[in-house]
Amino acid sequence: MKFRIAHTNINVTDLEKSVEFYGKALGLVEPRSKQAADGSYKLAFLSDEKGEYMLELTWLRDKEGRYDLGDNEGHIAFVTDDYDAAHRLHSDMGCICYENKAMGLYFIEDPDGYWLEIVPAKR
Repeated sequence: MKFRIAHTNINVTDLEKSVEFYGKALGLVEPRSKQAADGSYKLAFLSDEKGEYMLELTWLRDKEGRYDLGDNEGHIAFVTDDYDAAHRLHSDMGCICYENKAMGLYFIEDPDGYWLEIVPAKR
């Protein structure tokens, strides 16, 4: 019996804003989406160019306010082939929320406050 990771889900308060952020900050594209017939939810599945793993963004119509992310200890890591260019882009976007130069990594924050780790392809 074998398993593979298919996707990770996070809930967002503004789906369009989040899709735009993930596209600009990480180059993710939306190969598919889904909407409930009654409009109660919308899903956007985002992926990189390989398309082997997806980030599912879920918007819920009846959710009021921001999501409670607790201590925000969980995160999703992204590997980049051009760390310096990525750092410049994220600096320009103003979304870097934590940097550990000694470890050679940093985190960006999405519109809902989720932290995303950025690491170079080779360390």
